[in-house]
Amino acid sequence: MSETTSDLDWVFASKTDAIPKNEGRAFPIGDRMIAIFESEGKYYALDDFCPHQGASLSAGWIHDGCVACPWHAWRFALSDGTWMDNRKIKTDHFQVQVRDGDIYVGIPKTSAEARAL
Repeated sequence: MSETTSDLDWVFASKTDAIPKNEGRAFPIGDRMIAIFESEGKYYALDDFCPHQGASLSAGWIHDGCVACPWHAWRFALSDGTWMDNRKIKTDHFQVQVRDGDIYVGIPKTSAEARAL
């Protein structure tokens, strides 16, 4: 997703201290679950469901800028959701802003999630 910040609705997702270092947590935003990860002091947001068989990516482990699915170890880049074994496949990713310890996720204004807010 390459929207500019003006094309996004910024939705509060969590406090930064709710996400331990090098882990992820899932949050309901609109009509979907979005996983937010902390890695090396930065926050990333991906669709929480692995496109392979639907496992929660927030329960996966983080290594080298990727999250590995807890069921079958499919690895996705935290930065853009790309599956590391076939770069033609991606899971949705979202822009993240941190303001005063609050994490906001940018949802495209034309998406179903934005309409559900």
